[in-house]
Amino acid sequence: MTKLPLVSVVISAYTLSRLEDILELLDSIRAQSYPRIETIVVVEKSKVLFNYVKEYSEKSTPPAAKVIFNSSAETGLSAARNIGIKEAKGDIIAFVDDDSLPFPDWAEQMVKTYEDGSVIGATGPILPLWEDGEIPWFPREFDWILSCSGFSGITRLAEVRNVYGTNMSFRREALEKAGMFLTNLGARGGGETGKHELVGDETELSLRVREKTGKRILFNPQVRVRHRVYKYRVDSAFIARRAYWEGYTKAMFQRTCRWSGDKKLLKVEYGLLRRIFTGLFPCIFRDFFVNPVVAWRRLSVAVVALLFVALGYSDYLSRTAIAIRKQ
Repeated sequence: MTKLPLVSVVISAYTLSRLEDILELLDSIRAQSYPRIETIVVVEKSKVLFNYVKEYSEKSTPPAAKVIFNSSAETGLSAARNIGIKEAKGDIIAFVDDDSLPFPDWAEQMVKTYEDGSVIGATGPILPLWEDGEIPWFPREFDWILSCSGFSGITRLAEVRNVYGTNMSFRREALEKAGMFLTNLGARGGGETGKHELVGDETELSLRVREKTGKRILFNPQVRVRHRVYKYRVDSAFIARRAYWEGYTKAMFQRTCRWSGDKKLLKVEYGLLRRIFTGLFPCIFRDFFVNPVVAWRRLSVAVVALLFVALGYSDYLSRTAIAIRKQ
């Protein structure tokens, strides 16, 4: 009988405010229908959080997770993920955020995705888990602001350009051939203030993995997680900062990732933009006659997000042009 592959689940954590969420996440991983899982939690910034998680983990037999404190000078999401990769023993290395909750069959469905030898990475739906109940007026086209996947419109098994950071995995082979996450990309614990740095570490790594291995990344609609949407994530200031750095990073990818050979690198983003202008905006304007309050909220999110994506994109291009002229 073929031995089931070991799945290593890597989680990064940094703030004591998410302690209860992290413990619930550890419980959800222990309750997975798939039997061969090891969990690695990399904690940084908070020794108190580290001690709490370590103590909680050690109460179970075997321990719920291997808990590591990142004491190096290099911090942030990508650095923490890289520490987890180095500790991982699994054939498949998966990553979830500390504020997410996998469905009970998440790991089982993930492993099934890899039964196809041409698959090097897997991702799936990231569904919003609203802090104060569902917000029906938030446009799905802007789910990426919430680190959710509704914006993709994908509902079936499909090949995709990149994994989604809150719900992603790779074969070990991928990381051995392509390397690890770039530490100048990825969140650094902005919390309620939002992101203040380049994003998209998982997108850049996905491009490298596909280029180095020649294999596919699949979106499997059965590989599902929920992602907590705290109240501050629908605040206009948070949306603006998140959108700015999304635009800035995508402009950087357009310029610096030409080595990937993908002539339509931002095809996903351009397709989403078309859907917003041809589908979302007409619906919003129709809704003004039915429910103007909801329509205004939806329009506000769309306008703020698009404006700051454009500002971030143009800011990168202008900074790059100035740097070139100074050379």
